[in-house]
Amino acid sequence: MKIAKGSVVGLDYSLHLGDGKVVDQSEPGEPLTYLHGEGQIVPGLESALEGVDVGESRKVVVAPSDGYGEHDPRGVQEVPRKAFPPGFDPQVGMELTAEGADGEPVPFAIREVKPESVVIDLNHPLAGKTLHFEVTVRDVRAATAEELEHGHAHGPEGHGHDH
Repeated sequence: MKIAKGSVVGLDYSLHLGDGKVVDQSEPGEPLTYLHGEGQIVPGLESALEGVDVGESRKVVVAPSDGYGEHDPRGVQEVPRKAFPPGFDPQVGMELTAEGADGEPVPFAIREVKPESVVIDLNHPLAGKTLHFEVTVRDVRAATAEELEHGHAHGPEGHGHDH
């Protein structure tokens, strides 16, 4: 079965940024599973996998615009140190999550620590980067009616969450 919208795909992958140094990868024997056509992986990779069959491998280069987007300078902001909990010791490189206005998680990274403020970056860590994927398709199956209704793949034990 070839990958198409509405199919559940299991794939082994590794990701580097052009230098060959792997920055992310699936665990051996634990392929990434997603519902194709639902935007659960970056658009450039998803479109490159359309029509690929089980057992096939691909090297896919994804431009920032089809990956995590361009780096937006407006996402780099300076916030007062008092915005952080008392006793918190901010360090450059820390990746944290704040709570947004509607209670949603807002991930950010600390880029600079100043005496009275902290420079944070709200961009995805891979924004602005060209992504180099090496993927092997391990499994392709038709999604169940429940998976299509929920908009994501379910594991072998069922959906494992509340709706």
